[in-house]
Amino acid sequence: MTTPTSTALPPVVAEYLAAVNAFDLDRMVATFAEDAYVNDARREIGGIAAIRAWAEKEMIGDHVTMQPIEVVAHYGQTIVRSRYDGTYDKTNLPTELVMSDYFSVRDGKIVSLAVIRNQPSPY
Repeated sequence: MTTPTSTALPPVVAEYLAAVNAFDLDRMVATFAEDAYVNDARREIGGIAAIRAWAEKEMIGDHVTMQPIEVVAHYGQTIVRSRYDGTYDKTNLPTELVMSDYFSVRDGKIVSLAVIRNQPSPY
């Protein structure tokens, strides 16, 4: 079995994080391929227009910031674990919210992004 390894951020993922933290909608959306999809909170958001609407309301609108604490390369995917903060509804969330973002990149653009709040495993 292959073990994930720590790695540097691919340039487009670094640009995505910088755009999110700068609250720059156009810059953030520009990191995605036209036919990309995002899965956030078990909702699949497909295509650049829908991604823009999601980002405008739930990322930029909620002033989300991401502080990466771990980057892992695993079979062509980049997994970024980050501390999230912002003005979103924090009801029933831990004081320190750590989310895992699973990025797939092709031709310098994000083609898929899954945002998951993982729970500790008993294994």
